[in-house]
Amino acid sequence: MKLTQEMRQECAGLWQASFDHPFVKGIADGSLPVEVFRYYVMQDAYYLTNFAKMQAVGALKAPDLATTKSFAHHAEQTCAAEMALHESFMGMLGVTDEDWRQFEPSPGAYAYVSHMYRAMEGDLADVLATILPCYWLYYEIGERLKDAEPGHPIYDRWIETYGSEWFGELVQEQIGRMDSLAESLSAERRQELKDRFRRSSYYEWNFWQQAWTMETWELPAAIKAGV
Repeated sequence: MKLTQEMRQECAGLWQASFDHPFVKGIADGSLPVEVFRYYVMQDAYYLTNFAKMQAVGALKAPDLATTKSFAHHAEQTCAAEMALHESFMGMLGVTDEDWRQFEPSPGAYAYVSHMYRAMEGDLADVLATILPCYWLYYEIGERLKDAEPGHPIYDRWIETYGSEWFGELVQEQIGRMDSLAESLSAERRQELKDRFRRSSYYEWNFWQQAWTMETWELPAAIKAGV
């Protein structure tokens, strides 16, 4: 079995939890509160800024010029396409410069980004195993929701982006590259890569959750009250 098949199979439960999350379902049927999506977009912009940097790290760790070019292209695509998408959302959602001055990454978003940077300790396979769930999970969600009719211009566009052909091509390219990098690796090394993939898959689920709850750094009221 190819490494990516093992990764996907072993994380099936985590991915299903993402598919079933009320945030994702709320996008599909248009019921997601706009203020929750606004929170998500700002946290995701923070995440994507660092995701693009990790793609650039992949270019740095690439063993040949063609792979360097590919990862650099992926980083450029993230900066150009996804950030442009979010910038359009910012206007539609009324996000201001003052909002950005006061912005703070949530505990969940901060933890996910910190986890990504841990992959810099390793080689290209470590980097790709860490960032691949973001590509792949969003594409599967886009495919699952492509016939949804949320009836909201922002949610319509979000679904259209992640279910698009160009995004699918990027995803398949990285899946193929992951399997190529895994050829001839020991069982122990494959497990290390699967562990990185699994942790990122958990953080993907948690990203929906931190947005759904509009997570802050404040302690729960019961703890602050000493209960």
